[in-house]
Amino acid sequence: MWVAFGACALCVVFGVVLALGQAVAARHRAGGAADLAALAAADRALWGEAEACAAASRVAGAQRAEVVGCAVRGEIAEVTARVAAGPYRPEVRSRAGPQEPQGLPGARQPPGRLPGPPGGSP
Repeated sequence: MWVAFGACALCVVFGVVLALGQAVAARHRAGGAADLAALAAADRALWGEAEACAAASRVAGAQRAEVVGCAVRGEIAEVTARVAAGPYRPEVRSRAGPQEPQGLPGARQPPGRLPGPPGGSP
């Protein structure tokens, strides 16, 4: 009897682990599809929102995902992609576009300031 109980418990644990694995895999697929779709949309952002979102849909479709949201503001594209994997339908949002130069090494300094070490030098 204890053997049967132990076998049932192991089967339940194994089923939970498989379901969790499927959910994590679906989330990762959705994230990858959203990232690639956002990059495609940002690449076409200057051509207009319709063309950028069409490119995002094509890329997401190639990843077996669907675009459920797409917005382009200037050169920034924000895409939401969804993947259907069994009972799981995770949605992931991703944004792509040029990075702001503020705070980067070698970024332009505001007028009137010279680059140098913090605290100045004598």
